[in-house]
Amino acid sequence: MGIKDCFYCLALGCLTTAIALGADGAGSSTPQPGSKPGWNAQAAARYLDQREIWWQAWKNSQRDHETVCVSCHTVLPYALARPTLRRVLGEKSASEQEQAMIAGVIKRVSLWDEVKPFYDDAKYGPGKAEGSRTSEAVLNAVVLASHDAETGHLTEPTRTAFRTVWALQHKTGESAGGWTWLNFHNSPWEADESPYWGASLVALAVGIAPDHMLKDPEIKENLDLLRGYLQREYAAQPMVNKITLLWASGKWPELLSKEDRGALIDSFFSLQKEDGGWSLSTLNKYERHDKTPLETKSDGFATGLISLALEAAGVPQTQPQLAKAIHWLEANQDPEQGRWVAYSVNRQQEPTADGKLFMSDAATGYTVLALSKAH
Repeated sequence: MGIKDCFYCLALGCLTTAIALGADGAGSSTPQPGSKPGWNAQAAARYLDQREIWWQAWKNSQRDHETVCVSCHTVLPYALARPTLRRVLGEKSASEQEQAMIAGVIKRVSLWDEVKPFYDDAKYGPGKAEGSRTSEAVLNAVVLASHDAETGHLTEPTRTAFRTVWALQHKTGESAGGWTWLNFHNSPWEADESPYWGASLVALAVGIAPDHMLKDPEIKENLDLLRGYLQREYAAQPMVNKITLLWASGKWPELLSKEDRGALIDSFFSLQKEDGGWSLSTLNKYERHDKTPLETKSDGFATGLISLALEAAGVPQTQPQLAKAIHWLEANQDPEQGRWVAYSVNRQQEPTADGKLFMSDAATGYTVLALSKAH
């Protein structure tokens, strides 16, 4: 067994042990098992676990060194939401599929110089290798920072993941402070506007990471560059990008001025539908590749993510518009599947088959986080 293999095994052992202890470490209280009022947490956990199992086995997600792609739509929301569901349900340890997901991320972080990009230029076109490399680095850091937040201390794999992120950050030029991002012209995560979303994710990861990363003098220059980029490019961003920035600002308040935060919250409320939900189709100027009309009714992705961001920004859950949104989420969980439905803004497709549930995967993950905060 080589040095990197040892690093990987030790890190995984520490991390999975940390997960089993819960958010506040040993001695923390956990909720009684069962579902929260108005929604079925067990059904949501079952759906997300089944989707992660499918993703880990799906041939299109397989990558080198027996790893899988860390996807924006399925793996990231799963990684953020599943620990919360564990606490809600009073589970004693992470599920097998959650542990497998974490192990895969740690493996790619520890073998960073050996693993290949998720997408290469030869097969997918110029810039895909660089974009997928940077996007993966950011997603790795978010996933591992979220899990380290459970115990309150950064593990070595997470520190390594962040070092990679900072090394890939643009230091000069128009995009200084940001990162190159994977672009397949698929919104909202792999499109022209997505680099700002990626930078907002880094801000979120720094905010949720333990050990006071926001005050770390060794990365002050990186943080200053990141904050400068997010503030400099803010006005030009579509609403869909500003949601994640608002979410991140709950942990890093300096990202948004008081005036911008208030105006942004008001703008979200102005787009809220009569039923209390939001539609992703209203959060940017989308046009489907197949020229079919966008789905305009309220969906779980937009409603769940906006509700989560509002809660993180300090909007009281009794505030009428937010309370109405939470009610919509509670009333619109699929009683059989346990998921919340959302729709593609890239092409028309029924969100039923395994390969067409990606928006619902994200919707369910972010809605779980929003509803867990709401009760």
